[in-house]
Amino acid sequence: MNSILEKVHQGQARQDVPAFRPGDTIRVHVRLKEAEGEKERIQPFEGVVIKKRGQLAGATFTVRRVSFGIGVERIFPVNSPMISSIEILQQGRVRRAKLYYLRGLKGKAARIKRVERKLEPVGAAEPKA
Repeated sequence: MNSILEKVHQGQARQDVPAFRPGDTIRVHVRLKEAEGEKERIQPFEGVVIKKRGQLAGATFTVRRVSFGIGVERIFPVNSPMISSIEILQQGRVRRAKLYYLRGLKGKAARIKRVERKLEPVGAAEPKA
């Protein structure tokens, strides 16, 4: 990628995004506008990361949770100002990059094995040589 274009993208990217992978259970704190006026509130959305795609400014991730027996998936842009913060609750061990197979599973079959990985510090991605 062009070095000038890369610098612009780096300037737009958030620095406070933790390193998470598909299979991890995360809690995304989303800013929502209230119906009346200028009020804002923060609502957590907790679930399993089933997909990550893109790089730099265009990166997104999909989080899936089951709410009242119905699967709900939500796609978040990584650099969105509507995301207040992201917490990693537990790390999962999966062998795929896209976990679409979870859509067809229910209950205990949809569980993901836990694994303890070392958490990288925020913004500690190594530059490519």
